Amino acid sequence: MKALVIGGAGFVGDYLINHLTDDCGWSVAVTKLEHEKIENDRNISIYDLDILNKESILNLLLNIKPDYIFHLAAQSSVSLSWKNPSLTVDVNIKGSVNLLEAVRELNYKPRIMLIGSGEEYGHILPSETPIEENTITRPGNIYAATKACQNMLGKVYADAYQMDIVMVRAFNHIGPKQAPLFVVADFCKQVAEIEMSLHEPILMVGNLSAKRDFTDVRDVVRAYSLLIQNGKSGETYNVGSGTAIAIEEILKKILSYSKADIEVKIDRNKLRPVDVPIIEADIQKLQDCTGWERTIDLDKTIMDNLEYWRDTISNQITK
Repeated sequence: MKALVIGGAGFVGDYLINHLTDDCGWSVAVTKLEHEKIENDRNISIYDLDILNKESILNLLLNIKPDYIFHLAAQSSVSLSWKNPSLTVDVNIKGSVNLLEAVRELNYKPRIMLIGSGEEYGHILPSETPIEENTITRPGNIYAATKACQNMLGKVYADAYQMDIVMVRAFNHIGPKQAPLFVVADFCKQVAEIEMSLHEPILMVGNLSAKRDFTDVRDVVRAYSLLIQNGKSGETYNVGSGTAIAIEEILKKILSYSKADIEVKIDRNKLRPVDVPIIEADIQKLQDCTGWERTIDLDKTIMDNLEYWRDTISNQITK
């Protein structure tokens, strides 16, 4: 099988490339922006691609003719979406339409996976938790609104043009190498810096009461590969652990793995204009379709993340 990973220079892309080559044995091509770098030692083909240019997408697809297309290219930070909504709309909506239109013009039908987010569900009622795929979406931030739109567009194209499209709503995925824009990586990086006396022993945090469904990225990409093979066209599948945990509990776990005496303070710049109290996935549909199960528990993910930041910062200091 030949897979194309669009937007493979990011956090998830690296793990997906490794899984598809090492575990699935597929031929993999990857796209990135011109200024990005992909440092991966697998035998992959790498192409520069701007998803805001439909003709470039079409030419690439005609050249590669992949069996599977994983659409990872996105502006995926909720906080950045508040600061730069125009960029978020351009990449997440216009970019997705360009991909769908390019595929529609082909004389064969590759299977496409559109990667969405559990954030799409937004303002969940207490009776709606855990969240099933048919739950009404009420996006609570700009990023979530663009991903909800992408999902609806995917359904329209699958139904109207008989295109082979599977949609996922991925809940919070975490792991080593994730950028500190995201909460667990942010906490782990700060703790590692404090341990090495790079700044005072004060850890700055945002809203700690919000509950989120966290899954190790290595388990998430396994779910993606299973769904692109076995998922039903036109359907949406939740990808998550099935259990929500308060950010405060995540923080306690991280601090418990450090010997440093750390004070926690609220940073108002880390607070979002609107925050959803709880987001927890119902993953029965995913499990029924693929048999997927979580294999890496939260404590191991946190430890791996903390060790990654300790190693990274230590190497930066010694250079």
